[in-house]
Amino acid sequence: MVFFIRPEKWRARHAAVVARSWKVRLLLVEDSRRLQRSLGTGLRRSGHFVDIAADGEEALSALAEHRYDVVILDLMLPKVDGLTVLRRMRAGGDDTHVLILTARERVEDRVIGLNGGADDFLVKPFAFEELLARVGALARRKYGLKNPRLCVGSLEIDTAAREVFRASQPIALAPREYALLELLALRQGRVVSRDDIEQHIYEGRLDPTSNVVEAAVCALRRRIDIEAEPSLIETRRGAGYVLRKAAS
Repeated sequence: MVFFIRPEKWRARHAAVVARSWKVRLLLVEDSRRLQRSLGTGLRRSGHFVDIAADGEEALSALAEHRYDVVILDLMLPKVDGLTVLRRMRAGGDDTHVLILTARERVEDRVIGLNGGADDFLVKPFAFEELLARVGALARRKYGLKNPRLCVGSLEIDTAAREVFRASQPIALAPREYALLELLALRQGRVVSRDDIEQHIYEGRLDPTSNVVEAAVCALRRRIDIEAEPSLIETRRGAGYVLRKAAS
């Protein structure tokens, strides 16, 4: 059976679904062009950054070149099957969370996939809302989080509602400003490189000489910082940016 998002139904549910979605970089590995279009469109409209591979060889090439938060992997693929892709990922030390898609309903097939290193399983046909929810759960698991609310001192980020507060006062952020803040908050206390920001926020499409990332960080500082207090975002020259853990 083929899963397909009917546009009129998707639009009616989109507003409720997108508020529950974590914004992550995904690799969708699916050989069906129809599914590539429908899932790719739905995931991008939900705010995710999506690369698509049509077979196992393309998937392995993409995984060697980019870092992903979640891989959505079909098992029945040409050239290199999904299970082999998964096993090669794990054998090479790639611990990216993998959600397997399959038309196989047998328990044995799920057991083989999970034992091969998969993190979750979804049997076709499925509801798009469930796919989004599972992607969000895997993204939270990657960062060791269960609570959708992130706190950095007096800064609060509600990743479910996509709302931001500083000292209990709401802060309005543009979509990319929010995505940047969420990325920094998920890795608070750790350096986030310019390359990571490009990959997650701008899909790695920036010119190497561009100062878009630097300008975005400056704009975000203006939004979230409080006058006369140190900035929450530290610049580590030559390394990247850190959202400080211990904030006043």
